[in-house]
Amino acid sequence: MTHYLCTTCGVQYEASEKAPAHCPICEDERQYVNPGGQSWTTLEQVQKTHKNIIELVAPDLYAIYTTPDFAIGQRAHLLITPSGNILWDCIANLDASTINIIQRLGGIKAIALSHPHYFSTIVEWSHAFGEVPVYVHEADAQWLQRRDPVIKLWSGKELPLWDGIKLVLCGGHFAGGNVLYSPAGKGSLLVGDVIQVSSDRKTVSVMYSYPNNIPLSAREIDTLHAAVKPLQYDAMYGAFGKYIKTGAREAVDFSLERYRNRIR
Repeated sequence: MTHYLCTTCGVQYEASEKAPAHCPICEDERQYVNPGGQSWTTLEQVQKTHKNIIELVAPDLYAIYTTPDFAIGQRAHLLITPSGNILWDCIANLDASTINIIQRLGGIKAIALSHPHYFSTIVEWSHAFGEVPVYVHEADAQWLQRRDPVIKLWSGKELPLWDGIKLVLCGGHFAGGNVLYSPAGKGSLLVGDVIQVSSDRKTVSVMYSYPNNIPLSAREIDTLHAAVKPLQYDAMYGAFGKYIKTGAREAVDFSLERYRNRIR
């Protein structure tokens, strides 16, 4: 029995004797099936051809990403806190070097996911660090392709963690799309691509589907904006190495108002 990985989205599936016929995540209109057809691999195969980079991108914040790119190519982030470290989002590749380095940084107390495109190998990561809880919003539970007791579904608009850190439901990209808020320093948001940092590093965008260019509605924009507007933050860290180091709250307010004006 093998836990297969979809090569396009990187999500790991329940163990089976042969590869699944379909990847529901890729067949959804927010993602896509590779034009060459559905294909599968395994974590063991990925470990042979890829390695992870762990990069300090801000005080107490590390980006973790795979080279060469695999699947969507997103970054995970390890937030170092006095009461325990949080892995925000996830990548498919996990190897002994990655585990060793993260353990030296204090390990992982919990894992939190912004949305299903980054579910990847969340069960593998949890087990490697002591079966830590993996927080997924219940609105996205249907997209889980591998079940395990470590997955903890949460509900409502916020999930407090510790040290003032919390998960905040935004919706938009997915019904359970959420961001991670930390009040440390001037405050920061880790957003995956529930909010996408733009190439200018001064503005952001939000989409129902990025690869297929499907916008959000004005109502969805309003809901998302209302979720983050009460938060005090200055920095924002996205899933693809694009960060706003200062002025992030003003960038979100400006960008979402611009978005509303364009679609009305």
